[in-house]
Amino acid sequence: MNIVVLKMGGSVLAKLPDSFYKMVVYLKEQNICQPIIVHGGGPEINHALKQLNVKTEFMDGLRVTTKEVLDVAEMVMSGSINKRIVGKLQKEGGTAIGISGVDCSLLQTIPVDSECSLGFVGQVEKVNTSWLQLIIENGGIPVISPIGADISGQRYNINGDMAAAAVAQALKGKLALISDIPGVMEEIDGKKIVHEQLTKEEIEAKIASGIIYGGMIPKVRSALKGLSGGVKESVILNGFDPEDLKKFMEGKQAGTKVIQNKEVQHV
Repeated sequence: MNIVVLKMGGSVLAKLPDSFYKMVVYLKEQNICQPIIVHGGGPEINHALKQLNVKTEFMDGLRVTTKEVLDVAEMVMSGSINKRIVGKLQKEGGTAIGISGVDCSLLQTIPVDSECSLGFVGQVEKVNTSWLQLIIENGGIPVISPIGADISGQRYNINGDMAAAAVAQALKGKLALISDIPGVMEEIDGKKIVHEQLTKEEIEAKIASGIIYGGMIPKVRSALKGLSGGVKESVILNGFDPEDLKKFMEGKQAGTKVIQNKEVQHV
């Protein structure tokens, strides 16, 4: 069965309709694909940090993660958000299992920055796919919180897009970055259009010109990184239109497909 890793960011999670979770369960039950969810939790982490009066800052789009920030990020993502997603999938008739990258050494992690200026921010060195396969073989949908650990047991906060790309690479699956817009959009001649596909060169040019900005930058770069590491296909999809996910898994046009270059594009 085709594996698709669905990355759902914190800002999107708060607004996703029940119909999205229903579609995920439907695709699993109809053997159209095997979904795996990797989620973020930025806005809720920010809210919890503010309530607890813990200072936080960002560097190059990544949260500087002190021990206090890490504890809060783990509490929010591996706790409330993870179980909320599990509950929504099970409400729609699915069987979901919430785990973090720490469990069973699922996401074996190293620091993203050797000088540790970012604190406990990690990148995935290896994915323990055998545990994911066990869940899948028993009919489950894995829901992964992007907190990982190194060989000494030290925990790290991992960018959700990067964690999703690593899981998709390890399982040679597809990567779908779920957004709250139909894909990468651009205004041309006074009309907003959605790009059906973009190459690495086009993406870098649009980042440089400011057309692609903010939270869309790590999405498109993670999509590209996934392709270079063995991901079958990467796409940015609209979670508010669940039919887009179904279309993508059926090989139809949906969202913005990210490709290495024009020679490898699919019609």
